[in-house]
Parts: sequence; C-alpha cells; structure tokens
Amino acid sequence: MSYTPRLREKYSTEIVSALTEKFGYKTVMSVPKLQKIVISQGVGDAVADKKLIDNAVEDLSRIAGQRAIATLSKKDISNFKLRKGMPIGTKVTLRGNRMYDFLDRLLAVALPRTRDFRGINPKGFDGRGNFNMGVKEHIIFPEIDIDKVSRIMGMDITFVTTANSDEEGKALLDQFGFPFIKK
Repeated sequence: MSYTPRLREKYSTEIVSALTEKFGYKTVMSVPKLQKIVISQGVGDAVADKKLIDNAVEDLSRIAGQRAIATLSKKDISNFKLRKGMPIGTKVTLRGNRMYDFLDRLLAVALPRTRDFRGINPKGFDGRGNFNMGVKEHIIFPEIDIDKVSRIMGMDITFVTTANSDEEGKALLDQFGFPFIKK
C-alpha cells in the first residue's frame, strides 16, 4: 500500500470536478493543478555572520522536509559589503507528495498559529495564476523548536500552478482551503 497525501487525494476526487463544473473545461488535463511550491528566505545579515546561513538552511530544511540550498549573490555591491558568490539566502523547491504534505501543514497547522491571523491577502497573484505570500515568522511551523532559534526570520512562499489566469488560480487555491480574506 503506497502513501497518498490527503490534499492530493482531495484534488483528484473533489477539486477537479468542482473546477471543471465552474469553468467548463473540456478535458481533465486542462484543469489547473499545483506544479510546485518554492520557499525562500533572504538572510541579508549573513554578509557579517556566516553561521546565520547554516542555521537558516537547517530550519528551512526541517520545515520543508527536504534539503534547502544557500543562494549566492550575483554581483558585488560595495555599500552592503557584498561580494559576488557570497551566500545571502536560502531556498527549497517542493514537488509531488512533499509539496502536498507541506501545503497541508501550512494550511492546517502553521497559518492558524500566526499571531493576529485574519486570512491571506488575495493580492499576491502575478497575472498568470501563480500566488506569492510572505510569512513574517518561521516559528509558526511546528517543526521549529522555539528555544533553539537564534533569530526569527520571515520567508516567501510561491505557489506555481498551471492556471492560465488569476481567477482560475484563485479558484484552485480556494478549493484547497486557502483562507483568503473576503472583500
């Protein structure tokens, strides 16, 4: 018996039929789906302290369930004492079952733990059906031990979909259970 994430199961049983009914797709292949989730952190202070990058990579790897990598600067910026090739951030790209597992943890556990959480602002769409959102504190994830955190960092989460428009992308994320703010 193989393991199938709860949201992947929900996508194939409920979401495909709901979106087909709403937008009138001719074939199942034209129904938008979630391709990948990219989680990234900028660690600007890592210019002075190299240990911050190692801690950020460890924390992000623990959150994602997959090894994160350090991102390197592309050019020299003298005002920031930055040299080309210095590590200045971390990122991880999730696909498949890990992506659905992360999405489930984000929606069911992490977002409700956010202080003063009132919902996600739906203005993060890019015009092609992809959605970007920011998280101010990475300690909302249950995988992070608050006692061992040296400093609280935010992160950007990008949801890449196969949707052709923002309306279709929002409908897909609504079906997954994103708590968008109603206007």
